[in-house]
Amino acid sequence: MATLEDIARHAGVSLATASRVLNGSTRHVGAVMRERVEFSAAKLGYRVDAAAQTLARGASNVVGIVIQDLTDPYFAAIADGAIRAADGHDMVVTLGTTYRDPEREIALVATLNAQRARAVLIAGSRVTDEAVLRRLRAELDVYRAGGGRVAVIGQDILGTDTVAPLNREGAYDLAVALAGLGHRRFATLAGPPNLLTAIDRAGGFAAALSDLGLPPPLVVRGAFDRDGGHAATCELLALRSDVTCVFAVTDVMATGALAALRENGVEVPRDMSLAGFDDIAPLRDLVPSLTTVRLPLARMGSLALDLALGHEGVPRRETVGGEVVLRDSVRPVTG
Repeated sequence: MATLEDIARHAGVSLATASRVLNGSTRHVGAVMRERVEFSAAKLGYRVDAAAQTLARGASNVVGIVIQDLTDPYFAAIADGAIRAADGHDMVVTLGTTYRDPEREIALVATLNAQRARAVLIAGSRVTDEAVLRRLRAELDVYRAGGGRVAVIGQDILGTDTVAPLNREGAYDLAVALAGLGHRRFATLAGPPNLLTAIDRAGGFAAALSDLGLPPPLVVRGAFDRDGGHAATCELLALRSDVTCVFAVTDVMATGALAALRENGVEVPRDMSLAGFDDIAPLRDLVPSLTTVRLPLARMGSLALDLALGHEGVPRRETVGGEVVLRDSVRPVTG
């Protein structure tokens, strides 16, 4: 039996265009292109996928949520906001986790397409690998060509509706606030070098210090999780630097950093100040309470669903700012 790929190749059109014509999408395809696709389908004996046409008409009530780490409170809060919003639309949620593997993310989108989900929400940082980004864009194009809707929470680089947290700006504001407390020598637990969220947050923090005429932060990298923050902090302490304040690019990394500091006899904030980013819920029980940049995580999830279920057309971008929250993990420095 001829496949959609066979039809696209025979007609000399993209897979997305062939899908729009044959799966009943309401998105416009020019008359010439449509005739070529229909001719190829008839010639090769292609059978229309009735389930795909159902998706194109928007009859499915399933929304797929793709997150990077179910155990990370950042993603749990986003997913909770999206799930609560989905309940308000009488929609059923399918949740998938990528374990921070870009290949698995692409595979999950393909699976949700095969399951005829009405909408897909993707939360998490993009990577710097352009080849991976191209393949994810292509998979999303195929899904949308069949009538599926997509919204991304993260960087606005996939050509979809996007909820874009202002990571760079939030980190910039945090650095200004910390410098205002008298800190002059900083370290950044910067996360992996290929994650755009880590790059944006570390870059914004460093830019603020530069604008203030302060030395650049000492940068130590680690995984984007609690253990990464712990390992990076142990590495930092081994350097015996004159740092007075540590910025971890996520709160989860900051919790690992706090544990490492305690294990090495460094008291926070007496001996070292510490700050994170996100304001995840478990911070309520952390001692000392963590200085951070607060993002409205649950609202980001619900906003993404609203975008995905909204009108079709030019992709929309909703920016979400962060709020610096100064707590007990940072102390003023004098002299």
